[in-house]
Amino acid sequence: MPGRLLSVRIPSLAKLGAPSRCAKSMASDTGKKLIQIDVSSDTVCPWCFVGKKNLEKAMEQSRDKFDFEVRWHPFFLNPDAPKEGVRKSDFYKAKFGPVQYERVISRMAEIFRGLGLEYDMSGLTGDTMDSHRLIALAGHQGYDKQNALVGELFLNYFCEGKYIGDKQVLLDAARKVGIEGAEELFQDPTKGVDEVQEELKKYSSGISGVPHFVINDKYQLSGGQPPNVFMRAFEMAAKDGA
Repeated sequence: MPGRLLSVRIPSLAKLGAPSRCAKSMASDTGKKLIQIDVSSDTVCPWCFVGKKNLEKAMEQSRDKFDFEVRWHPFFLNPDAPKEGVRKSDFYKAKFGPVQYERVISRMAEIFRGLGLEYDMSGLTGDTMDSHRLIALAGHQGYDKQNALVGELFLNYFCEGKYIGDKQVLLDAARKVGIEGAEELFQDPTKGVDEVQEELKKYSSGISGVPHFVINDKYQLSGGQPPNVFMRAFEMAAKDGA
């Protein structure tokens, strides 16, 4: 919930350079155009959860036209966060000050209620490397599973007061969405770290805040944008890939 996230960045439908995978965007196996979405995100970023929910609404309203592939990539809002975790309320009160803290929490609670969710500030916050290691593992087992895992971790952290630096919380989430190999992953604290760092460099090194969405390697959006902004980007990306 760092300050840079709390001012939602204005939508940028900036076109990127020549995409390396534009041919894949032309059609899926169903004959619909395939929209590929790369998302840079941190698992303790509330706007990333908001962005995910709004993205899913946009996809649901566009499924008659497009098929979708959503791929999640790491970002670290606080690279120096303690692995053992600290109380969310203490961390953000120290960061924002007591008056601004109350405003921030009130605003996020209102936004979450608008999505049918209850914003929970109980529990701990801290290092997110293990959650990103697990998300990377899930990506090798299918992007639908990866997307489901990201949603479960967001729900755990923001609505259930669970600390996603807790390996048992991560194992429970993996089991719930059908991710295999999570226990083996966490037996070795170095396993998957290089992959996370490579993804961070490839997808997130040039950005300063999250969520950040790249659609069909061409259009980028930042912040928890409303569904209609995503739908407009889908149409523009599909037109370019025709």
